[in-house]
Amino acid sequence: QVQLVESGGGLVQAGDSLRLSCEALGPTSRSANRGWFRQAPGKGREFVASIRSNGGHTDYAGSVKGRFTASIDKAKNTLYLQMDSLKPEDTAVYYCALDNGVILRDLRVAEHYDYWGQGTQVTVSS
Repeated sequence: QVQLVESGGGLVQAGDSLRLSCEALGPTSRSANRGWFRQAPGKGREFVASIRSNGGHTDYAGSVKGRFTASIDKAKNTLYLQMDSLKPEDTAVYYCALDNGVILRDLRVAEHYDYWGQGTQVTVSS
């Protein structure tokens, strides 16, 4: 069974930076793709970023493109999300996710992921 363990959330001011981490424990596929989603109070889960294992292609939501960077340390099997120039509207619980990669799927769709982290709160004050 795969377990995703997140860390790195917190309370920051607008313009600050944070880095989230998501370590995958257990037997993960070499073709596993990874993603980040977020959920603000009263809203649905929203796609933030993804990385494909094949070629390392990254994809970002328009609202974070140019400010957030997703990366993977394969040796540590850990996914990161570097968040710069944070805004109050980035306030949400952030979730990492893993897709086994058996089938080529749209990584912007939450239902296409097989495992989820527990979530970490990011709060940006104005």
